[in-house]
Amino acid sequence: MFMTMITVNINEAKAKLSEYLDAAANGERIVICKRNRPIAELRAVEQTRAEPRPIGPGRHRFAVPDAFFDPMPDDFLEAFESGAIDPEVAGHVRRVAEPAGSAYGPSPKRKRR
Repeated sequence: MFMTMITVNINEAKAKLSEYLDAAANGERIVICKRNRPIAELRAVEQTRAEPRPIGPGRHRFAVPDAFFDPMPDDFLEAFESGAIDPEVAGHVRRVAEPAGSAYGPSPKRKRR
């Protein structure tokens, strides 16, 4: 599709705004000038979807097996609710933040002059 470009001054754009809006809707670009210098461009806005997107099965379909809804075994639930958070460090607290001065931690405080 070939797009044309129309150049107009401000007064002409004000006088024929409806005409230029129709032209923009048909794919033309209108450049509005002030003292022969381009200051704005009038062009069509991409149309948005008028209807909501359909919800439901799409390209990536999958089925949830019936076993997904079965209750969990008692031994699994017991281990989950009473077991250690991380067996490798049971009884120890891990540091989340890096020590001061490390590449990822906060920088050491500087003395003010």
